[in-house]
Amino acid sequence: MISLIRSTIVAAAVVAAVAGHAQAEPIARIPDNQAVRNVVLVHGAFADGAGWRGVYDELTARGYRVTIVQNPLTSFEDDVNATRRILARQDGPSILVGHSYGGAVITEAGIDPIVAGLVYVSALAPDVGESTGDQFADIPAPAEFVIETGPDGFGFVNMDLFKAGFAGDTADADAAFLRDSQVPINMAIFGTRLTQAAWRTKPSWAVVATQDRAIDPRLLRQQAERIGAGITEIEASHVLFFTQPRAVADVIDAAARTASLAAAR
Repeated sequence: MISLIRSTIVAAAVVAAVAGHAQAEPIARIPDNQAVRNVVLVHGAFADGAGWRGVYDELTARGYRVTIVQNPLTSFEDDVNATRRILARQDGPSILVGHSYGGAVITEAGIDPIVAGLVYVSALAPDVGESTGDQFADIPAPAEFVIETGPDGFGFVNMDLFKAGFAGDTADADAAFLRDSQVPINMAIFGTRLTQAAWRTKPSWAVVATQDRAIDPRLLRQQAERIGAGITEIEASHVLFFTQPRAVADVIDAAARTASLAAAR
C-alpha cells in the first residue's frame, strides 16, 4: 500500500502546486467526506510555531483543522512529548509536518496510529539508533550557518550571519525579527538517538528548499530519497514555510488528499 501511495506522490504534489499558483484565489476547499482533515505542524530549532502562520492560513482556508506544536527545545523527549500531546487532541487521521530539526521529532512521534502521513519541510529524517547530528556526518551544514553555544549548553544562530544562513529570501525587517525572536535549543538534543522511525511504516513527502543555507540541499535530497518520500523542490531559503507558505501548503494538501484516497481503498 505504501509503495502505491508513493507512486502517486510526485504527481499529486505537482498538480496541487500548479493549481495553487495559477489561480489568484485559494484552492477549492476539501470535500466534506475527505478522511484526512487534520494537520499538525511542528517547528524546528531556533524558532517557534508562529512562523507557520502563513501555512496555517492557507490550510484552514481549504477546510483543514490545523494545530501547531510549540516545542520547548529543552530535550528531544520534551519535544516529542509536546507533539504527542497535540496528536492526542486530534479527532481523526492527521498529517504530521516537521520543519528542519522538527523532522526528527515527527519521525519519533509519528508512529502514533492517528498519523496518516508525514511531510518533511527542509527537514531531517534520522533512522532508529541515529541522532539528528549524525545526519551531517557526510554533508555538513553550509559555512553561512553558525551556531554559538553558551555556557549552559543552549545554542543560538550567530546574529551577524543569521539572514545569510537561516532566512536568505526574507525582507531585512523579517530576518531581523526572526533573528531577535529566535528560541535557543539545548545542543544535547542533536546527540539524542531515535528509538522509532515512523517513515518506515507511514507514507512520506518531502519539500526541499533549493537555496537552503542551514541544511545543504544535497543532504535534504539524500534524506528524502532514503525514506522513499515524494519530493517537491521549491526555490527558497531554510524558512520556506515563512516565505513560500502556499507552495508548502500545496504539498501538505496533496499529502492529505492522497492519504485520504488510500484510506478509502
